[in-house]
Amino acid sequence: MKTEIYINEGIHESRIAIIEDGQLAEIWIERPENERMVGDIYKGTVNAVLPSLQAAFIEMGLERTAFLQVRDMMEADSAEYEEGGGGGGHRRSRSFPLIQDLLRKGQELLVQITKEPISTKGARVTTQISLPGRFVVLVPGGGEWVGVSRKISSLQERRRLRDMVSGLRPEGYAVIIRTEGCKKSEREFRRDIRNLQKTYERMVRKSKKLSPPVLVHKEMGMTSSVIRDLFNENVERVVVDAKGRYQEIMDYVRAVSPELKKRIEYYRERRPIFDAFKIEQEIEKLSDRVVWMRKGGGLVIDHAEAGTFIDVNSARSVGTRDQEENNLNTNLEAVLQIARQLRLRDIGGIIVIDFIDMHEEKNRRKVIERLIEEMKKDRAKVSISPQISEFGLVEMTRQRVRPNLLHTHSEPCPTCDGTGRVMGPDTTLTKIERWLQRSYAASGERKLVLKINPEVAGYMLEDKEGRVKALRKATKARLELQTDPTLKPQEYRFLSAKNAVDLTGTFNN
Repeated sequence: MKTEIYINEGIHESRIAIIEDGQLAEIWIERPENERMVGDIYKGTVNAVLPSLQAAFIEMGLERTAFLQVRDMMEADSAEYEEGGGGGGHRRSRSFPLIQDLLRKGQELLVQITKEPISTKGARVTTQISLPGRFVVLVPGGGEWVGVSRKISSLQERRRLRDMVSGLRPEGYAVIIRTEGCKKSEREFRRDIRNLQKTYERMVRKSKKLSPPVLVHKEMGMTSSVIRDLFNENVERVVVDAKGRYQEIMDYVRAVSPELKKRIEYYRERRPIFDAFKIEQEIEKLSDRVVWMRKGGGLVIDHAEAGTFIDVNSARSVGTRDQEENNLNTNLEAVLQIARQLRLRDIGGIIVIDFIDMHEEKNRRKVIERLIEEMKKDRAKVSISPQISEFGLVEMTRQRVRPNLLHTHSEPCPTCDGTGRVMGPDTTLTKIERWLQRSYAASGERKLVLKINPEVAGYMLEDKEGRVKALRKATKARLELQTDPTLKPQEYRFLSAKNAVDLTGTFNN
């Protein structure tokens, strides 16, 4: 697979595009006010211990308190490791001590962020600190073991790496060999481990002098971490449009993998780099709710608090006369686009996919097998239900480490409050009528000023003010209509005509 990395440094944001076989596969965007937090280490204070949840809230000086589960306080072992997001790995089912026996309110401790805050949820943290390097992850106090990434499949290479790194492992540290460590020399591992050990010792010394809540270690920035984790011999080139960043990457690669220097390019043209390589137009599509496929089918992607829902439609697709075969082909094409969109939009959490109905079991199995195969390309941890449910749905989860692009780079609509729908003028008129009925029943004021959105006012004044006249007659109100463009279509304000006092809240539900 041909892989290229393009890096664009702007005034207000940095962007990294990963191109695989000519197609945009991943986009990373970071802004100064929204910097990457996964991997950051804080000295925090226990804010509350919750025995019912076997968890605790940790005050770290962020907008919301962080969440620490008891399982994230336990030492990992080599059999539990699966290379993924920073600061945490997959853990098998096991029994844990009670969190109230481990923590007390006001206790100080070092924690590392494993999942960034999203929506109303605070960051997820662990006390099991881990420091990622280029070839290894160092786990201080994590036991005395050496783990090997499961993506290194050769048993001979796994044995060689484990034997070699076991002799380099510092006492009191566990070491995890990353995928990038495959076929690397003892000298390269020794240097990586030594640098990480120095970083940890320096961090511990610093933390002892500081009072919580405080940040004691900042993980690499987005660009540096992508170069560290992804830039290897499988990447054909890295193109950077900022001189300073280009030099920074060159210095890093010169120290860790000098043979890759010749693959780094400095982009000097005036035309924006993402325009020149046709990346910008692909990014613009990432906020679209509907994603069209080559043969005419489409995906509809909807986000909700509980998860993400993807509906596969045949739409404009044209195929054979065999409906079952058409549905299978559309679903198989959809699988490719779904896997791509999940990575591109960085969608995590629960995902439900509604494929087009297929009657034959062998066809449903083909779709599931193709989905599992395509998701193997994803670096995030993914779990997929083994079959299509009786309702024609496929349930899956994808590791959520940070908010997806939609949450990060957009805000809820101020008019609809994020629902995607607004009340029609007829519904607003009905609510106004009910307000007036409550006011009349309570012997409230009859002379009122009604402020409404201009669109609703136009609806009420249609047919020679017929709707307004009917409203006045039914509620005995003497209404004066005023338009207010700052009000949403579903909003209205009632004011006393005598003293302009806002009465709206008095007779609302």
